[in-house]
Amino acid sequence: MSVLLEFSMSPLDKGVSLSTYVARSLDIIDGSGLPYRLNPMGTVIEGEWDECIKVVTACYERMARDCKRISCSIKIDAREGPAGRLESKITSLQEKLGRPLKQ
Repeated sequence: MSVLLEFSMSPLDKGVSLSTYVARSLDIIDGSGLPYRLNPMGTVIEGEWDECIKVVTACYERMARDCKRISCSIKIDAREGPAGRLESKITSLQEKLGRPLKQ
């Protein structure tokens, strides 16, 4: 089953600027080989259930090494069918509107 998983993870005990901690997660995500999209409020990854959960777990374990309190929000869209929804969902909307959308 193909999964689109959007998540946001950040420490709550490290002050206001968290980009150092988020960057470590992005390094794990990028190294996973899964297709992903970074957005201002989180990251969407695409793959099989176990692959996506493995990435989230790796991000959590890395953050937990030096963070005592972690906030994580996860949203999952699991669907049978072909992969490539990370791109195809946006393409479908653009076709319906007849114009490109900001990404």
